Amino acid sequence: MRDSAAATAGGATGAEAGGGSPRSGGMLRRHWPKLRRLLVLAFFGVVAVLLFRFARTVDWSSVVETLKGYRLQTLAPAIALATVSYLLYGSYDLLARRYTGHRISRLRTLAVALISYAFNLNLGALVGGAAFRLRLYSKVGLAQATVLRVIAFSVTTNWLGYLGVAAFAFTLASLPLPDDWRLAGSSLSLIGALAGLLALAWLGMCLWSKRREASFFGHRIELPSARLALLQLAVSSLNWLAIAAVIYLLLRSQVDYPTVLAIALLGAIAGALTHIPAGLGVLEAVFLGVLGAELGHGPLLAALLAYRAIYYVGPLALAVVGWLALEARVRR
Repeated sequence: MRDSAAATAGGATGAEAGGGSPRSGGMLRRHWPKLRRLLVLAFFGVVAVLLFRFARTVDWSSVVETLKGYRLQTLAPAIALATVSYLLYGSYDLLARRYTGHRISRLRTLAVALISYAFNLNLGALVGGAAFRLRLYSKVGLAQATVLRVIAFSVTTNWLGYLGVAAFAFTLASLPLPDDWRLAGSSLSLIGALAGLLALAWLGMCLWSKRREASFFGHRIELPSARLALLQLAVSSLNWLAIAAVIYLLLRSQVDYPTVLAIALLGAIAGALTHIPAGLGVLEAVFLGVLGAELGHGPLLAALLAYRAIYYVGPLALAVVGWLALEARVRR
């Protein structure tokens, strides 16, 4: 969001070219504080509405009962792994800090990343991944152009790790896919091979590009160094492995880990393609379609409900508190 001085300068330039009036820039400058407050209130209102709608979709009694059915020996490692996963995701923004060269402290950068991630998972990428990063980074003094570079770097990191893990999971895992799915085992292996090639292509560009930039669909991007690209792949791959490990623990090791990993990756891409916030129902449908006959719908849904409570709902509650605390701190 540009400040009033930039807006005024833009208005003056237009007037000199004969395409605008200096009066419009002055009016914008005078009314900008009020307009900015309205935009902030609108943002808070949208988030409040989305949180309310999300809360209504959660069957809280089922969540409590499901978690009560697990022993502490199962829940504690699952919660620990979920925490590790969030910290790994937060490190995406720490790598982006090195990539962009911005001077926001590491602790504050990590806080913004973790809060945004929780909102991203539950309310969608537009609100969590983009709007919250823009809002929080801007509040601590980061330019909008730099925030957009951080967002792009984080998204690239996330899917680079996905491609790296999928290359092995889809190639090696033998999934009992339903007959009515248009995805045979050979097709899944082909997708895994393609994922591996895409990951290698990105690493190759970062390693051998002399101009340190690439063009995609007419947009030029600055390529990270080879070392930074390898860190992207390593950190994100560990994150995807940790996410699948949380589900594996909650399934009480009834299914081997490579199978759980491959199904979790399928569910993630299905959720991304459907654009449903939190992927509600998508992940469950994928797991039920592959493992429902083997494990039974009841135990499988209980494990996935526990996973959502640990990985989605709990962190979202903490993120709301962290967000409000960060807003208050910055304002002071």
